[in-house]
Amino acid sequence: MIKTDILIIGAGPTGLFAVFEAGLLKLKCHLIDALPQPGGQCSEIYPKKPIYDIPGFPEVLAGDLVDNLMEQIKPFEPGFTLGERAETIDKQDDGSFIVTTSKGTKHHAPVVVIAGGLGSFEPRKPPIPSIKKYEDNGVAYIIRDPEVYRDKKVVIAGGGDSALDWSIFLADVASEVSLIHRRKDFRGALDSVEKVEELSKIGKINLITDAEVVDLKGEDQLESVVIRHKDKAMEEEIRETDHFIPLFGLSPKLGPIANWGLEIEKNAIKVDNSYDYQTNIPGIYAIGDVNTYKGKLKLILCGFHEAAIMCQSAYQRINPDKKYVMKYTTVSGVNGFDGSKKEAKREVVKSIN
Repeated sequence: MIKTDILIIGAGPTGLFAVFEAGLLKLKCHLIDALPQPGGQCSEIYPKKPIYDIPGFPEVLAGDLVDNLMEQIKPFEPGFTLGERAETIDKQDDGSFIVTTSKGTKHHAPVVVIAGGLGSFEPRKPPIPSIKKYEDNGVAYIIRDPEVYRDKKVVIAGGGDSALDWSIFLADVASEVSLIHRRKDFRGALDSVEKVEELSKIGKINLITDAEVVDLKGEDQLESVVIRHKDKAMEEEIRETDHFIPLFGLSPKLGPIANWGLEIEKNAIKVDNSYDYQTNIPGIYAIGDVNTYKGKLKLILCGFHEAAIMCQSAYQRINPDKKYVMKYTTVSGVNGFDGSKKEAKREVVKSIN
């Protein structure tokens, strides 16, 4: 049984920052995540993509943001249960909770915080009968490491920002990039659409619109894709294809958490944002993209704010007889559980007789 002060479900940016805010209050945290590494979507889906709306960072790669958060919380020695999904929650007589994972690991804490982003994700797969055969053998739904496609022939399908952005990026990595979209109009940012069109004109992207991929071919490994043109009512085979990447988005699901008795609204957990982001079950909080309330903005920086407010409430729940007086880190410094201390240098005032 793993025991902790605050059990955080979800090790994305919001969950990681909650560890820091809890650490300032001398509260220990343990995190559960179904992914094999911390970072959530930032690590799993777009580690190499820049983020522009993190305060103090004009531009920061998603993966670097996660690395910085991990370094920031290191002094507070959080525990991690990775590669396991939170399955069940049982409330104890004293008001605490036991959360059991998909692998049977049990966690006990007086406070549970759900910071699972948009929940677990499943890729939206195109209706191609043969696609399952080539998964991990030439077909991928998420680009994790662009270097995998170095000097390879890549076919991307989709018409949103992800398909456009990765086509642009891989144009300088792969030996050949083809972008297939079933319409002439794209749903992505205008500058990205214009960039793809420019790269198409100079031969760096093979842009095919009003068409869709209908079949995949190859023995054990993907070798070619078959596309069907709408206007010509004909099929064309793109031979010598190394990789096919359909980027039709991800379908978020709350998973087992949806069965925990929480109030759900439009696939998100409803919380009381006027006070502390607590759910309808006392002792269970929801922060970040997984929650909903009037005026909700699904931004990382909003998740950071919610984490700070939540920790203040969690402290009072865990220590009902204590009153915490908040001090700025510029005054109190940061005292890690590992014995480390960060504090501003104090000015020496010398009296003159």
